[in-house]
Amino acid sequence: MSMNNQGAASGPKGQQSQRPIRTLAILFLVLIIGAGSVIASKATKIHLGLDLRGGTSVTLQPRISEGTSGKVTSASIDQAVSIIRQRVNSLGVAESEVTAQGSGANRQIVISVPGDTGRRIVELVGNTAELRFRQVLAESSVGGTSPSGAATPVAGVSAEVNAAYAALDCSKAEARQGFGGDTPEQTIVSCSRSSATKYILGPAEVVGRQVSKASAGLDSQSGNAWTVLLTFNNDGTKAFGALTQRVTSLAAPQNQVAIVLDGLVVSAPRITEAIPSGNAQITGSFTQTEATDLANVLKYGALPLAFDRGEVQQVSPTLGANQLHAGLLAGGLGLLLVLLYIFAYYRGLGIVSAGSLLIAGAFTYLSFLLLGKTIGFTLTLAGIAGAIVSIGITADSFIVYFERVRDEIREGRSLRSAVETGWLRARRTILVADFVSIIAAVLLYFFAVGGVRGFAFTLGLSTLIDLLVVFFFTKPLMTLIGRSKFYNSGSAITGVSRRSLGLEAL
Repeated sequence: MSMNNQGAASGPKGQQSQRPIRTLAILFLVLIIGAGSVIASKATKIHLGLDLRGGTSVTLQPRISEGTSGKVTSASIDQAVSIIRQRVNSLGVAESEVTAQGSGANRQIVISVPGDTGRRIVELVGNTAELRFRQVLAESSVGGTSPSGAATPVAGVSAEVNAAYAALDCSKAEARQGFGGDTPEQTIVSCSRSSATKYILGPAEVVGRQVSKASAGLDSQSGNAWTVLLTFNNDGTKAFGALTQRVTSLAAPQNQVAIVLDGLVVSAPRITEAIPSGNAQITGSFTQTEATDLANVLKYGALPLAFDRGEVQQVSPTLGANQLHAGLLAGGLGLLLVLLYIFAYYRGLGIVSAGSLLIAGAFTYLSFLLLGKTIGFTLTLAGIAGAIVSIGITADSFIVYFERVRDEIREGRSLRSAVETGWLRARRTILVADFVSIIAAVLLYFFAVGGVRGFAFTLGLSTLIDLLVVFFFTKPLMTLIGRSKFYNSGSAITGVSRRSLGLEAL
């Protein structure tokens, strides 16, 4: 009987002694691969959010454009969010956030853009981007007279339009939004983007949805002026060709085609010959940045709604840096207090705790770097709060395990046996606790908005990392500790001696 027991113990002994070492080796191999991926992808820094990096946040209130019919619907808001997000991403600001807040048709769109480019991007993405090509029926310089006579009614135009044209003052802010909306089927009056000229414009014959491609480039003639190059689809090519063919034979200013964006005339070139190629260009003394931004906006079509700009918040880089410093300080103090408590209460087992937290921190850091490079993950102050909370989750996991091991020792088991038996009892508790945290994080991420989602993401990610560390680091290391001579020596500093557990009299 004795020989059988020895054989049973010694048979798997070699295998068991190799299992924790093998598991630890796999964990460190994964860690090395993660570090190598970070180096290979040049993910050298964590992307910081608006509240940590500084930037701009703006709230857009949807409304129906003046002169158009319909209503604000939840579907139209979702469409607007999608278009705005595409515009922002096309400008290379993947760490920005575009969300709809509120419920139903009363939702607002919130755009948060970190960094110095925030103000420019916020100014751009909220534009409706309604592009129209209209024949010029009359024009006049602001404060001057029209070639066709600003005070003389224009033939073929209704009295209401003539009256609106005479009364239009392009120096006023409301006039720079277009007059009476930009309804494609109607004759309208409008101002130039520079407010130097006012126009009577015929119905739109080519619209933005007929543009298939938009790009920025230098003017082929001057070579130093930036323009926006447009390519029309089949319907747009036919319509634009017919429009340019018709106006070439007309007298000025009716031989001009106005390019109207959001109710304002960007340019109104004279057409000297038909353009059947399906290509057009928008000029207007653009800088390279302005031309590129406009092209990126036009690529994705017009927004289904107009927007009133609400509250605009500016977060300075200094304030963001202060918040980052405060968050890191809070995390560092929390980690220090946890370690002090662990070493004071569990003594030698504190090495396991410190190692577990160190490995968890390394995996978390590498995850932030890789996710920032691959999916544009942005760390916010709420995300830092989630990471700080995860310190407690990780500490709770090995505290549960330690207490199970100490309970087994109190029941008379050896340290080696207590490590294995205690793990079987603690494992279920750890899994249940972590799965509850993961479920909470998932629900918060999908049903919350704003900073709460950042908190939920880091909390869920850190909880998954905790499971990885507990199973592939804490448990194997405890197995090795259970077999070590030092921890089986009975020394009080081990934290698992009978004396430290109050069992010296037994």
